[in-house]
Amino acid sequence: MTLLLALIPILPLFGGLVNACFGSRLPRPLSALIACGAVLGSFLATLGCWPGAAGEGLKTTLFTWLQSGSFSAEVGLLFDPLAAIMALMVTGVASLIHLYAAGYMEDDSDQARFFALLNLFVFAMLTIVLADNLLLMFLGWEGVGFCSYGLIGFWYRKTENAVAGRKAFIVTRIGDLFFTVGLLWLFARFGTIGIEAINSRAAELDPTTLTLISLLLLGGACGKSAQLPLMSWLPDAMAGPTPVSALIHAATMVTAGVYLLCRMFPLVSLSPLAMGVIACVGVLTAFYAATCALAQREIKRVLAYSTMSQVGYMFLAVGLDSVSAAMFHLLTHAFFKALLFMGAGCLIQLAGHENDIFQMGGMRRRSQTVFWLFLAGLLCLAGAPLTGGFFSKDLILATAFAKGDPFHLGIYGLGVLTAGITSLYSFRLAYLLFAGDFRGEELPHELPKLMIWPLPLLALLGLSGGLLNLPHLFGGRSWLSGWLERENDLLQIPLQSEYLLLGVAAAVFLLGWLVAHFRYRRFAERETEVCKQFFLTGWQCDAFFDRLLIRPFRKLCYFCWQGGDLGLIDGLVEGFARACLQWGHAIRFLADGRISRYLQGFAWGLLLIVGWFLLQAVR
Repeated sequence: MTLLLALIPILPLFGGLVNACFGSRLPRPLSALIACGAVLGSFLATLGCWPGAAGEGLKTTLFTWLQSGSFSAEVGLLFDPLAAIMALMVTGVASLIHLYAAGYMEDDSDQARFFALLNLFVFAMLTIVLADNLLLMFLGWEGVGFCSYGLIGFWYRKTENAVAGRKAFIVTRIGDLFFTVGLLWLFARFGTIGIEAINSRAAELDPTTLTLISLLLLGGACGKSAQLPLMSWLPDAMAGPTPVSALIHAATMVTAGVYLLCRMFPLVSLSPLAMGVIACVGVLTAFYAATCALAQREIKRVLAYSTMSQVGYMFLAVGLDSVSAAMFHLLTHAFFKALLFMGAGCLIQLAGHENDIFQMGGMRRRSQTVFWLFLAGLLCLAGAPLTGGFFSKDLILATAFAKGDPFHLGIYGLGVLTAGITSLYSFRLAYLLFAGDFRGEELPHELPKLMIWPLPLLALLGLSGGLLNLPHLFGGRSWLSGWLERENDLLQIPLQSEYLLLGVAAAVFLLGWLVAHFRYRRFAERETEVCKQFFLTGWQCDAFFDRLLIRPFRKLCYFCWQGGDLGLIDGLVEGFARACLQWGHAIRFLADGRISRYLQGFAWGLLLIVGWFLLQAVR
């Protein structure tokens, strides 16, 4: 099993390196085959290791990475219940996305580069998941940042794509700075970077230090998972190919922040203040992103904001002291969000590469298969009763309700409001895509079969995902809580309250559907201009950050350039040079080659010397 554990991250790394070095020289189908085979092999290796994940799990050390005195950083892998769930999701969903990408990118001239980066992306995410120490996790953390930069800006010949890649890279680096400081602080206090060792000794920290370190880890998680206030990069990340969007949103980058908080939960949970902040960040981000999704015109930007909102629910679950609820929603979300993004790619192809949902419509007539599969994903996103999204989201809201105090009841209310908005924008998207007639140019496009084959399995997993963690009301048991060995995750609420919560969740879903039905069943751009622009631009957050940070930074740079570089440095150097040049011009006449002037100079010099001696004699 140790060999299988090592193969989980090594196979995607091997596939990425082969495509990076030799992919351009290989036949086109072979580079896609290598990439898909590497990730599928990693999935099979994860299945093979699954029986060993129970209890303390599997551990292995591949080699020593860094050694200095008593400090040692090893490339060690940990396959415990939390890592096993995450690794199985990452490799499974990524395998389906790679298969889809083989059809989506079959005509792209840079296919080898694409699959090299895609494999390396999966490798970096698996490094985060399986790392047994924070330094190795940080290596994977930076790896997903680099790969996202390369994949978001993959079609870099378009300026806006390159800009989107740079924006994602820079904004996530801000969050990485917080993670770095937290990592170094933990090492300074404990003298170790081992995750299990740090979590076991977390109680030794004083409350202030514990809270500050927890907030630093939260800052790192917010950067990767696009939570407030480091969320502005995610909608622009839609510039990359659709398989990249599916991989980032469903299986890799944006889930990394949630996983970090779950992995470090024994430390983070000791600070009530930090837990409250995590819950607030999560629910506020969920509400913010849901309102932004209401006004988006591009299909993938709607889904991007929905990802931001759903990840906010996961953060909320962590802040509510329920790792199992966070992981449950992470799993169901991975299934239906991968389905939605890949379905969006199919719809874009069918619409002649049109992204604007106001220029689509009538897409049901172009492919009944894509219509039903995409609708299944939207039902999961909207929280339709008995779907996976319904059960996982309701568990988080029920956890907030069960706390009972005003703070958590307020969070519950905002979470329910966000769920209603989610249902509304989900069915808005459905009506604008499928109702009425096609509003764009008639450019039908045939879909490669590879783009369709992964979707039914994802639809099945999304719709039936609730079976993983059925509530007590339906005769289920908290399988995730038992697997993760967290008994305090089990909800203890009266049966009548459970009926009430399920009724509220179903009513909110139906209300959002009804509002969307009466507003969008016939196409009309009914949003008011002010409201539309405010939500379309993400509450003007980019403009706010531009005024708060970017413009002052540019002015400071301009001052340093004009005042410091040109004025002070160049001014002193060039001014001294000009002065020397002028003095040279002034005394150059003394050496013009005229004998009379030389004699005159000697005479004046002799006169000065004689005068000086006479002055000395008089004294």
